[in-house]
Formats: sequence, structure tokens, C-alpha cells
Amino acid sequence: MSTLSAGRNAQYRTEDIQVLEGLEPVRKRPAMYIGGVDAKGLHHLAWEIIDNAVDEYINGFADHIVVTLHKSGDAVTVADNGRGIPVEIHKKHGKSGLELVLTVLHAGGKFGDTESGYLHSGGLHGVGASVVNALSRKLVALVRRDGFEYRQEYAKGVPQGKIEKVGPFRGHGTIITFEPDPTIFKTTKFDADTLKARLEDMSFVHSGLRITFRDEHGGHVHELHNPGGLPSFLQKLVADGGKPSVTEAAFAAVRETGSKIEVALQWTESTEETYRSYVNGIRTPNGGTHENGLKSALRKAVNEYVETHDIKIKGLKVTADDIREGVTAVLSVFVREPQFEGQTKQRLNNPEVEGAVDNFVRPALEAWLNNNKTAADAIVGRIILAAKAREASRAAVIEVKRKTPGSRRLSLPGKLADCKSTDRDETELFIVEGDSAGGSAKQGRNNNTQAVLPLRGKILNGEDLPTAKVLGNQEIADLVTAVGTSAGDKFHYDGLRYGKIILLMDADADGHHITTLMLDFFFRHAPELVRKGHVYIAQPPLYRIDVGKETHWARDDEHKEEILAGLKANAKPDITRFKGLGEMPFRVLAETTLHPRTRTLLKVEIDSNLDAHDAFRELLGKEAEHRYRFIMEKADQAVAEDLDV
Repeated sequence: MSTLSAGRNAQYRTEDIQVLEGLEPVRKRPAMYIGGVDAKGLHHLAWEIIDNAVDEYINGFADHIVVTLHKSGDAVTVADNGRGIPVEIHKKHGKSGLELVLTVLHAGGKFGDTESGYLHSGGLHGVGASVVNALSRKLVALVRRDGFEYRQEYAKGVPQGKIEKVGPFRGHGTIITFEPDPTIFKTTKFDADTLKARLEDMSFVHSGLRITFRDEHGGHVHELHNPGGLPSFLQKLVADGGKPSVTEAAFAAVRETGSKIEVALQWTESTEETYRSYVNGIRTPNGGTHENGLKSALRKAVNEYVETHDIKIKGLKVTADDIREGVTAVLSVFVREPQFEGQTKQRLNNPEVEGAVDNFVRPALEAWLNNNKTAADAIVGRIILAAKAREASRAAVIEVKRKTPGSRRLSLPGKLADCKSTDRDETELFIVEGDSAGGSAKQGRNNNTQAVLPLRGKILNGEDLPTAKVLGNQEIADLVTAVGTSAGDKFHYDGLRYGKIILLMDADADGHHITTLMLDFFFRHAPELVRKGHVYIAQPPLYRIDVGKETHWARDDEHKEEILAGLKANAKPDITRFKGLGEMPFRVLAETTLHPRTRTLLKVEIDSNLDAHDAFRELLGKEAEHRYRFIMEKADQAVAEDLDV
């Protein structure tokens, strides 16, 4: 018998096949629809309902949205003055339009080509409202249309009665109030700042829309209306970034004919490039074809300007990265049939949009550069400096390699257990907490492709410190030497020695703190490693749960409870909590955390440089009032038995 089937019933019968009906798939696998059941997934519920309201504005049926975070902190109301969801009985399905929208996946007015449907829409899949309904312990829908107000209540996606005709009403619109299900989410408390930031972004992207955010939890009302649109949004992003712009003038252009395209951009002295892109008003943090088109247009327009004006760049090859360095840009496109990557709409995949953006932005930017020669020459000068800095860094790396041929491991930290392979694409560096954990990792690793570097406790907090000061810390200096890229102004990507840099810390509060310090170091002093996708966070188990011959691994308390809830009623689990990686047998560490086929890694990505900047500043910066305010605002969300004190 195969070892894979030992101890289990190897038969696979028709009766074993389950069919999930209605909204059952959403409650069974919520991550498929909202990305997860953490705070990010929780707020995605609000985005789905808000995006539906914005769709009414985009298509010319509404001009005001009111979002209310109720005093409890775990209930949100979204109201618009659009047409109101239809309430008549659908002839084919025998249900009202409202019930279809809220209880049936892929139901809505965004699939057809009727004049009364949607020309452009963010909620193109027709699942958003029903997903929110399925994952809410309570949802109340109020519809105002045809001279009356209608009401219907739901619980976990199930109607609690028929639509009630409340009475006459002169206005029109839809009001959705929902309370997330605490049995699904780790927390049901919404963050007012997160909601406000998203709504403020929308007020710039949709410059004609009035948005009111009522924060009853914090006792504030915010009127968000920014008729300046993307140019005003760009000014805010540049100011928030803290780096001066290369020129006072900024490029902005709008294509009104056909599908609307709007862009605003400016070069700054930052070494980063920052993009905020939107499709039908939906933020696309992972970019996509529209961003690719913008980047292509930037490269072509600048190169055309350099060639047209015969600007001599002797002995220097300018790359696309040099041209885009320091760019801050906002891009908004409207697409009739957008193809997003998943229901959470993180990335646009429409191939035709890349060409459309490129063909619009390139000639418009070329004309702007030619009409603003002083600004254009300053931008080209900034690009040349970026190219020279890159070439100087590359030359330094080549010189070091020339002087020490074949010396991949010369002057490396003594405590580094390096790997045999020198192929960067297949090698991994595990940064572990302490010599004990390092010993387990060294025994459990594949020494051909996996290296291990143990650190002694918590590294220096590098927030608000210059790179030279940070590198004075021995632990960080060892890390930088092992990685091979140096840091700060001396960072050189070509020196990178490992394809993956994996943070492997204990699954407790101290381990999370060390991970945060490490992430801050990479973000502040070696951001290119994050931007190019080399930094990961390992997910070691905190608990081992043995039930008979079966073994389960739980990464945290919530995961443990989820596993226990799925066991049979008469099961008697034996639960072991690991105090640290050092006490975990190396074979267990290899099976759960090191082996590529069985481990789980979290790839570190930055949705927004500005948001990440603010988060690290508040978590680790010198101004303690940020953390004090955070603790006071979140104190009611803490659970006593979860506190590690």
C-alpha cells in the first residue's frame, strides 16, 4: 500500500462528491471571493457595496454617496441616490430583482447590452453584493423607487421574509446596511482611517461625485469632494511622498472620446516609482495591462524627445528603469468589458488596454515635453543622473568580482551556513531567530539550495536612522554581507546572492516584532529587494494537533480553532504548542516550513509606497503618540486570552 493512503479509506465514490448550492460556496471558501478572512478581507466587503454605488454614478444615475461606520464599529451602511435595485418579480426565476442580486452569484445588470444596464462597471462579475450578504450575520436592504420605499432583511444570505412595502417615498436610491459574520472573520471591527482613505481616493478619481463619510464610531463627519480630479490627486501623492518634484509643472491628459483614459504624472527626486491605477473606479494595486501601457509610453516619449532634440548622452545607456525612476503617476481607465485577475480585482488583464493607453499617452506626453522644454530638460537631466548612478553601482560590483574571482563565499559571516549552489534563481536564504532555531534549520534544510543565517534576538530599529548608522549594527551588517547587495545609496542589485530571502521567526509576539523590524529595514534601506519580489515570510506552525493517526499543523490560535471545529464530535485531539522553532524537531521544521512542496510562504508586496511609509512610521517611528493612539482606538478589539504579556 502507498504510504500516502495509509491509515485512510482509499475508496473514492460518487457519494463522496459534494455539491455546494446557492451561497454555500462563499461561506465554505470565503477567501476565493474576498481574498481572506482577515482585516483586508473584512474591508473588501465594504468595497463591494461601495463600488456598486459608484457604478450608479459612473453611468450617470447618481451623484451622492453616503457611507456610515456605525458606533459599534462592526456595521456599515452605504447609501446612494441612484435608481434603486429593481424589486419586481423576475418572470424566469420567480424572485424579486433585489433577492436575485443579494442571493444568487453572477446575477445583476452588468452582463447585457441593454440601454438600462451599465456601460462601465467595477462590479462586472455580479457576485459582490451576494458575497457580502453571504458573509454577513445581518444585512438590511432599503430600496427607494417608483414612489415607494421597500425593505428586506437577510441573515447569512438567507431572506428573513418577503420584501416589505414600507410606504410612499419621493426619492430614489439604495441603502445597504450589513454586519459581518463573526464566525467567519477574525475581527469584525472596521477601521475608520482605512474607509476614509479609500473614499478620499474615489473622490479624486470621480471628481464629480460627492461622498459623505459619517464615522459614528469616532464622532466625525467628512465631506469628500475633489473637483480637481487626478491633477489634484497627484499633488497630494507627491506631497505625501516627501520628495521634491523635479519640475513645478506636471503632465496631465484626458481622452474623452471612446473609453475614457485620464492620467497625471510628475518626476520627483525619489528613487522609487509610484503608481496609482484604477479601472472603472476600482483600484488595481497590482497594476496590469493599463499600467504596462503607461510605462511603455513613458519610455517611448522620453526617448523620442532625446532623439528629436539631439541630446548627447556619451557612453551611457539609458534604460526604461532609469526613465521611470522617481515617477509618481495616477492613471484611470474605463473599460467596457474589463478582465480582472480574480474577484478581488487586484490586476487588469485586458491585452487591448495596454495599446490603448500607450497610443494615447505617448503622443500627449511627447507634445507636453516639446512645449515645456525647460521642464523636459530638467527631467532628462534627472534621468541621466539615475543612469550614471546605476552604471557606477554595476561597475563597483564588476570590480569586486574581478578582484576576487570565484570568491562567492569570501568574507561572509562565520555563522552563515551557506548553500552549495551559486545559481541565484534556485537558492534561498533563511533568516532565523537565534542559534537554537538556526541549528534546527541547518539540520532540516537542503544544503544544496538553502542557506541559513541565525540572528541574535531583535535587530536594531532602523526607522528614522541613516543607512550608515543601521549598518553599524553587527546583526544587520552580517545580513547585508550575506545577501550581497549592500544597502542605501550603495545598494547594487547585481550583487544579490539568493533568489529568495525568507524571514523565519517564531510564531509569537516577539517573532512578529522581529519580522516587522526586518521588513522595515528592507523597505527603508533595500526596497529594490521587495519591489522585485525577493522577500518572503515563512509560516511555521505554532501548534501540532494529533488526532489518532492524523496530524494537523496550526499557524496561529485562529487556525487551531478552525481545525478543531472541523474534527468529528468524538475526536480527542492532543495539542502541542511550540515555544519556539529551536525546540521543534528538525524533521518537523523541514516538513512544515522548509520543504518547497509542503510549506507556505507569504510574498512581501507593497500595494502603496505611501501607505507602507505611514505604517512603518507609526509602528516604529520616534513619535510614540501614533502607537498610543492606535492602541487606544483598537483596545476594544483585543481579546484577553490572546494578549502575550
